[in-house]
Amino acid sequence: MLSPVTLEKLMKPNMGTADRLIRTVIALVIVALLVTGRLSGTLAIVLGVVAVVFLVTSAVARCPGYLPLGISTCKESPSGPTS
Repeated sequence: MLSPVTLEKLMKPNMGTADRLIRTVIALVIVALLVTGRLSGTLAIVLGVVAVVFLVTSAVARCPGYLPLGISTCKESPSGPTS
């Protein structure tokens, strides 16, 4: 079972607005290429999965890949962390 501190860290958003916007734009471009038939075969499947992952992570403001690396693109609040 995860400790409360670890669970809180897992649930905290780690993606900022710019990161989310960039991922959404990339996903929409991929979807447009898929819909227009410019991508096909294995590449279409792989990029389709990437687009879905980008859209989901953008929607929830969490990137699981950032957690082990300790990356966060969220801006810190001006008042600092709360205790």
